[in-house]
Amino acid sequence: MNSMPNGNGQATTRLILVVEDDPTILEFLCEILEEEGFVVEPRESADAALTFLEESAHYVDLLLTDITMPGRIDGADLANLTGDRWPQIPLLIMSGYETPESAGIKHHASFIAKPWALGQMLDLVESTVKNHSIN
Repeated sequence: MNSMPNGNGQATTRLILVVEDDPTILEFLCEILEEEGFVVEPRESADAALTFLEESAHYVDLLLTDITMPGRIDGADLANLTGDRWPQIPLLIMSGYETPESAGIKHHASFIAKPWALGQMLDLVESTVKNHSIN
């Protein structure tokens, strides 16, 4: 994984880039992930998330993004750009309207439909990070 090492070389944190245009959902997601021990980088647009990735992709252990959002690019575009440029970053897509296939995401991505249950989201985050790290 791409976790930031501590002084003895062991990975201490797993960073999740969370992209959601609804501030309430974004705040809730970040809170629950932080309670589970993750470090989160919240972004309210795919454009802002891409800027973060261009500077810090080597620290990101998971991209968790909604598909539908305003901006120059949406979550599907972000997932495709991430898969093209940083294939080491696993993708977890959420949407209440589309699937990765219907949105044109061309890379392997885990998917969770909105509205999701808290336990379901946390299980999928864990399994997506773990499964990607052993592939």
